[in-house]
Amino acid sequence: MEETQYVRAFYKTGVYIAELLDKQEENGRVLVKVVAVLKHPMQGDLHNPKMVNVAYFHQRKALAEFEKTWVPLSSIKTYTEPIPQYKLSLQKAVEAQMVALQEEGSEWAQECIEKLKECKREYGL
Repeated sequence: MEETQYVRAFYKTGVYIAELLDKQEENGRVLVKVVAVLKHPMQGDLHNPKMVNVAYFHQRKALAEFEKTWVPLSSIKTYTEPIPQYKLSLQKAVEAQMVALQEEGSEWAQECIEKLKECKREYGL
């Protein structure tokens, strides 16, 4: 039986600990299954970073526990640290991002904090 391999995977603006499931070398991508969150995705319009007056200020949620997604092979690194429980890792990632945004203190940061509060409610945190 093959040993489970865990990786640090970057997906859009979030960073996850994930189980490596499949590799498509010819397409340069891998299929991963999320087991924990290291960095919560950024909020807002990624095409107009740090701007509030945009057509739509997006709420971006983290990938769910056990959600599978394809990521570029170049975006993964082997992960060998202890793996935290998903919900605790999600809570820690959201709170770390909120602290960083509070320190920034801009109008954009405040809008991001409001979107993260919505995420927290929807996550049940």
